[in-house]
Amino acid sequence: MRMTQVRMTARGGINSSDMGDLGRTLVFVGGLLLVVGLVLMLAGKVNLPIGRLPGDIVVRGKNTTFYFPLMTSIVLSVVLTLVLWIVNRMRQ
Repeated sequence: MRMTQVRMTARGGINSSDMGDLGRTLVFVGGLLLVVGLVLMLAGKVNLPIGRLPGDIVVRGKNTTFYFPLMTSIVLSVVLTLVLWIVNRMRQ
């Protein structure tokens, strides 16, 4: 496991190369959110049952609705775990 250290300049600020790394990370996270959003939009148009699986908890009251996507969370967790495992195996 590799530990990264923040390099501080003489004036107490962060080195400019660290700001470039932060910028790249933010762009990557933004692109990832964009892709996830597009996939969810397409899933809604194709009628995939994301969020409506058996095991998702929905309690409707008189004036409120409580929704907890338990099974959807489990399925997404397993899928993301497999995808990240495959990506990690490909990098080695």
